[in-house]
Amino acid sequence: MPFRRNAAPHWHQDVPGARWFKADLHVHTIDDVAGGRAKLPAGIDGPPDAAGTLAIYARRFLQSAVERGLQVLGLTPHSPRVAAGAETSAVWRIVDEWNTGDDDDGVPFRNKIYATLPGFEPSLKQGKSGLHLLFLFDPEIGRDCYLKAFDLVMGGASPWRENQLVLSGRDAEEAFEELHRLHGHESGKDADDPTRWNYLALAPHIDNEKGLLGAQKSQVLERFQHGEIAGLELGDNKLPQEVLSERTWLQSGMRDHRQAFFHGSDAYAVDDIGKRHTWMKLASPRIEALRQAFIASDSRMRIGYERDSAGGLAEIAAPDITVNERPWLKSVTVRGRASFFGGKDGTAVSRFDLSPDLTCIIGGSMTGKSTFLDGLRVHARAPLPHNDLIRRQVEARGREKFLGGSPEVTLECPGSDPTAPVHDRWPAVFHAQNELQRLAQEAEAVEDILARLVASETQEIKARDERLSALDRELKGAVKRFAKLDEDVADAEQAFERSRSAATALGAFSDAGIEDLHRASRDLRDWENAAQTAGELAASLNRVLQAAESFEPPNVETKLRDLLRAANVDAGDEFRAGWKQLGAKLRAARDELSAAQAVTESAVGVLSDHERAVRTDVERKLAARGVDGAKIKEFQVLSRQAALLDSYSANLDQAREKLASAERSFEALTTERRKVIELQRAAFDRVIDTIRDEFGGRISARRIDDGDHDPLESFLRGLNQRGITRWWNDLPDGKRPSPQKLLDKLNAGKLTSVGMSSAVQTTFAGCLGRQKRRELAAVRCRDRYSLALETDAGSRRLSALSGGQRVSVLLSLLLETSDDRPLVIDQPEDELDNRFLFETVLPALKRLKGRRQIIVATHDANIVVNGDADQVIQLDATANRGHVARSGAIEDPAVRNAIVRTVDGGDNAFRLRRLKYGF
Repeated sequence: MPFRRNAAPHWHQDVPGARWFKADLHVHTIDDVAGGRAKLPAGIDGPPDAAGTLAIYARRFLQSAVERGLQVLGLTPHSPRVAAGAETSAVWRIVDEWNTGDDDDGVPFRNKIYATLPGFEPSLKQGKSGLHLLFLFDPEIGRDCYLKAFDLVMGGASPWRENQLVLSGRDAEEAFEELHRLHGHESGKDADDPTRWNYLALAPHIDNEKGLLGAQKSQVLERFQHGEIAGLELGDNKLPQEVLSERTWLQSGMRDHRQAFFHGSDAYAVDDIGKRHTWMKLASPRIEALRQAFIASDSRMRIGYERDSAGGLAEIAAPDITVNERPWLKSVTVRGRASFFGGKDGTAVSRFDLSPDLTCIIGGSMTGKSTFLDGLRVHARAPLPHNDLIRRQVEARGREKFLGGSPEVTLECPGSDPTAPVHDRWPAVFHAQNELQRLAQEAEAVEDILARLVASETQEIKARDERLSALDRELKGAVKRFAKLDEDVADAEQAFERSRSAATALGAFSDAGIEDLHRASRDLRDWENAAQTAGELAASLNRVLQAAESFEPPNVETKLRDLLRAANVDAGDEFRAGWKQLGAKLRAARDELSAAQAVTESAVGVLSDHERAVRTDVERKLAARGVDGAKIKEFQVLSRQAALLDSYSANLDQAREKLASAERSFEALTTERRKVIELQRAAFDRVIDTIRDEFGGRISARRIDDGDHDPLESFLRGLNQRGITRWWNDLPDGKRPSPQKLLDKLNAGKLTSVGMSSAVQTTFAGCLGRQKRRELAAVRCRDRYSLALETDAGSRRLSALSGGQRVSVLLSLLLETSDDRPLVIDQPEDELDNRFLFETVLPALKRLKGRRQIIVATHDANIVVNGDADQVIQLDATANRGHVARSGAIEDPAVRNAIVRTVDGGDNAFRLRRLKYGF
């Protein structure tokens, strides 16, 4: 019966490429009812071999797997049929239900369970009690061929007799030969798909007497077709290292044949499905994907358990990205004809589907690998390379090719805020071609990599670094404020001194009789004012009198007099008489005023003589006290200044307290900074110890305290003293003092110990007044870190290594950091040798899986194949357009062929290398 798989595309739409699945590859079915252990679930009645019973059982079986979160099932009964007829195969009824049936909620079972693989567990003629192996097949084998495969393995023997397992008529070697023969025969029937089905052999319950190690013991490596086995099933309460510690001889065989341990349930009841499971990363629901997972078990398989505190097995958290929280880019879509990846018309698009773990981008020259990565970098506004040449190249490819014509670029970043800036949603770290080699020469980059190397230290290191930067800013601002505070204190001291001097002068004036002089001067001024007023009044009165005497009142005729009288206006004789009396009064007032003026003028003369006499006496007494008599004129000013003495004193106290407070604060900041620096150094020391331990001494790191001399050098050059600059330039790097040491030696008068001559010391001390010393105290030289590669020829510092070796060291650390930001690297293999690639880079890439998204453009098959890429994207291009030719993982035959053609030189080159090596 042919099998036609129905599509279930959502699995790799959720997570492109290989993704994690919860697998149980050792599950029995009701086909084993003859043995007595396999029974129908409660509530299912009827003969086990009846079609209706099997249909209900198949649904219950799949529902139980769904309930337990199982996504990959290996159906492995001892017998593939309940009864003699092919239609009684519960295995195949389950496979059909999975492929075509819907659960009670209407969702197809194939959308809930990724893969259901038919198989069986024969008891082969091997050892004392027989040998159990698991054989799993793609459903494409078809029911009839599946049953035929079982019969061939059993050599025609029936699997059960009176509830007892019956040994096959064949041993393992014969069974493998039969399956190889059948596979070759059946594959030739389908010209369109010569690999339409395959099989995988596993060793169940290896410690059991019927398990591989129980039946074959240590001879399994010599007398058994050990290489046919993909995986070894652990006992229910065993972990891999525990098995290997008991059988160290097994390690080499497993390593040579790329075998792995796994857990399975060996369940006979549907309720026991998944009681033991394994996490497997697959890109296809096929046997080939399963084979790839066992081959690359260090990155594609996870035992689902670990020891708890009580010594039992506890489930580990699912490694699936869909339940984790780390930034990753799922897809990139480009629309726009002018862009290198835009469609040729307005509707076509280029879509790049990326793995949350390792994506390798391959393709021939000029197919757009660098354009894609540089375009992402520019579009995401990630930091560009520091090197000018590399930055221009990145910008040219990113802006002119990838973003040329302003295409619509859509980035899908699961779990992120779609309204946030792209680099916030996907904070990737980019390294363009040759950038790593240049980066190895940047002290800041080395420090950043070290800071992210140990997860437990990273956050604290980052927080302390931010605090140190804040303290630097605060100290720099405090130094600027000191200048104003010093000026305020100087002004307050000057004002206070003037006021105090004025008060002292006033005391001398008082003793000399200044008050008598003041009274005499005051009396003189009063009478001078009176005399001046009398003179002014006399002059005014004379002008009024002259006007009055020259005035003649007008005559009043009879008619006019009558008219005025009628209006009660008396302008007659009485008026004229009164006018004459007014003139007389004015002349009398003039005479009296003249007499008063004479009196005031006489008084002024007398008082003026008195004032001169008193002044002469005061000046004589002041002179006797050493005070300039001319200061008598400043007495009022001095009086006002002296009156403000208390205010100026309080002002000075306040200014001094502000300065003292600022100095205390400055000292507290410098003290805190020293403490934070010590904590930071201790943290980096722990990181350095980790490097030593992790890399077995091959890579070493050393801290150089205050190693960045640029800030101190800038300060010293700012003094504009050639002698000081020459002294600094002549010092070897290892002898240059830190800012704090230089300040301490200056304050202690021991500058000779830092190599200064007497002349330079004098100049330096003269240049560094109080404010300059504060500036020096605020200067901080960052620590620097020196990396070295330990070789057979000895330790070699990073700066002394070749470009490839520098990249090797930096890439090693870069891949070991606890940083969870996505990492994008363009052709890291350019300057790496394959030995380093195998020993360091590839293991690190595998360790990063599940912790960090990595995207690599590469021409190196080792990175793609041995790095076990979870997603491979092959690019192709015409003269001016690039596109995704195909994508997927290595288990996809089309992708595998693309890898061979693109990065492995093609089939002929691959075969030629194998022949030349003699493999």
